[in-house]
Amino acid sequence: MDTEQAAAGFMALGQPTRLDLMRTLLAAGPSGLAAGDIAGRLGVAPSTLSFHLKALEQVGLVAATRHGRSLVYAPRIAALRALVAFLAEACCGGAPDRCGDLARLFDPSREITRMQPPVFNVLFLCTRNAARSIMAEAILARIGAGRFRAFSAGSEPSAEGPLPEVLQQLKALGHDVSTLRSKSWQEFTGPEAPRMDFVVALCDTLAGQACPDFGDTTITAAWPLPDPAKFSGSPPERATLLNELYAALHRRLDIFTSLPFGTLDRMALKARLDELAQPGAVARA
Repeated sequence: MDTEQAAAGFMALGQPTRLDLMRTLLAAGPSGLAAGDIAGRLGVAPSTLSFHLKALEQVGLVAATRHGRSLVYAPRIAALRALVAFLAEACCGGAPDRCGDLARLFDPSREITRMQPPVFNVLFLCTRNAARSIMAEAILARIGAGRFRAFSAGSEPSAEGPLPEVLQQLKALGHDVSTLRSKSWQEFTGPEAPRMDFVVALCDTLAGQACPDFGDTTITAAWPLPDPAKFSGSPPERATLLNELYAALHRRLDIFTSLPFGTLDRMALKARLDELAQPGAVARA
């Protein structure tokens, strides 16, 4: 474990409710507790609990599994042990056996389990889910592989699927287009849908509809970009538009994936995403 990972872990724990939450989960053991049970034991509102659980999830100290309609949370013992061992392994000049009970937290004969960085789910929305959101999904899937899972959807998905010229462009740039398809955002609102950490709308309006509720812990942003389906220029002009659209998305997502997620709180992350909607901010970055 490196210092940055350890700092993120200790920062996540450095709040009274989160300490009580971690102690409650540790007392429950590896079987974990449903979110409703945790809220009742701690006496906190569900929205407040969701915020603190997400903070601990993001640094890998708790994990969630779905049991029917409920989410059950359990402590990641190996990750917590690795966090405490980060301090213990320096004890007595690297000889923790001289530090009494601390020696039980660190076994020099085996490698400590490394805290895995969080993997974020990101959903891109536009009306038809045929061009902009498809591009964003493909770009993030490649540049954020291992750290981000990219999805896209629309309020009125195209029955014909993604624009052929968009797929051709992505394929020419080396993207895997085999799984790209136009789909409804309803796929991401049911109890079995993956929970979204970020939802980014890429058009000014989504066919006059309000976006679904993705939960209290989801961070939303709007990056309005021109719709290629509404552009009626010549083939060279359309090619230029698609290239500019791809470049704009790539610049934004390059910056997005480089944000220090372990040290920014929810409000700071929201502010940074909103900044990326401004072309000037992207150009200066």
